Amino acid sequence: MFYVHQRLDPAFEELLQRAIAGDELTRDDGVRLISAKGSELSALMLAASTVRDQGKGSTVTYSRNVFIPLTNLCRQKCGYCTFARGPKDSKAHTMSPDEVLMVAEAGRRQGCKEALFSLGERPEDTYESYRDDLRRFGHETTISYLREQCAAVLNETGLLPHANPGIMTRNEVVSLRESNVSMGLMLETTSERLHAKTEAHFNCPGKVPELRLDTMRFAGEQGVAFTTGILIGIGETWEERVDSVLAIRDVHREHGNIQEVIVQNFRVKDDIPMRHRDEPSVYEMLRTIATARLLFGPGMSIQAPPNLTPDSYGLYLLAGINDWGGVSPLTKDYISPEAPWPKIVELEEVTNEAGFDLRERLAIYPSFVSDARFVREACRPLIERWTDESGLVATEELRA
Repeated sequence: MFYVHQRLDPAFEELLQRAIAGDELTRDDGVRLISAKGSELSALMLAASTVRDQGKGSTVTYSRNVFIPLTNLCRQKCGYCTFARGPKDSKAHTMSPDEVLMVAEAGRRQGCKEALFSLGERPEDTYESYRDDLRRFGHETTISYLREQCAAVLNETGLLPHANPGIMTRNEVVSLRESNVSMGLMLETTSERLHAKTEAHFNCPGKVPELRLDTMRFAGEQGVAFTTGILIGIGETWEERVDSVLAIRDVHREHGNIQEVIVQNFRVKDDIPMRHRDEPSVYEMLRTIATARLLFGPGMSIQAPPNLTPDSYGLYLLAGINDWGGVSPLTKDYISPEAPWPKIVELEEVTNEAGFDLRERLAIYPSFVSDARFVREACRPLIERWTDESGLVATEELRA
């Protein structure tokens, strides 16, 4: 018996044993795991940590990045978002090519290796003034402008672009492929209920789950390493969290291109429609992270953002994560600007205190670095220059 010191339901303990042994877990298994409380939660976390150790050992990673918010105009109206702005908002802004390169170069001087392009989805579908901006820069679509700026950053600063432009067609993925070392798109949830009026995804055409899953599939077809994840606390049920994790697992089993799964917690902000909703507790995060780890097994990288739970993010290590995501020594988290990044030295202290070693990675994960299908020729020299035989950054720069 694995948990001889605890009084667990025998069926629950058998489920944990199967997960540790590498058996494929079903939806019913996931729903049972994510409902764990009390001593069951402790056992769930221990099992998740055991499975994580099988695949990742004691190494926990992060990417040293610089945020490039190309445009904060967006056609979506998510109930939890403060990033997206309308054209009449004083905070609305689309970066010029000079601004992009200025920020990227500042990041390079700080030892960053990832240029994280975050931007609103297809604002040209909604705003004429933004279409004028695009034409001024010589483009008709945001994707075209993004492709040009990713290529410029890669060629002129040597940072490795990682773009998050929202849903994409197959041709759009192809157009971005050569200038991005990886790409990303949060699934968030498979819940269709959340598109109803007053719910989180009302008036959000790009948040239709199948469209987001299609983008991941297109990336898989094109050999693009992909980051995705779920957002918890926006109105979904526990069962829907499991469904969302399994939908990502299905894409990965089909295409093998999901390099990282993020479990992100909703944060209340003063200027959002959902400002009166409750935030997920740390215990909700622990149950969800641990369940995701057991559903994916030892090979997947599981991440939770440290800046969104600043007082207790170290606990996530005990629930099976092996990555902290992008941490910038220069730019704020434009998606959650109220939540500053931990300094990298602090992140290392927290990681070491829990018994793990912190290592820097690139925006493409080590297991993908070694697979030619996922490495772009334009990125290969930089990847080889920065990484050692493990696929991680060989020597870390001066930390901030």
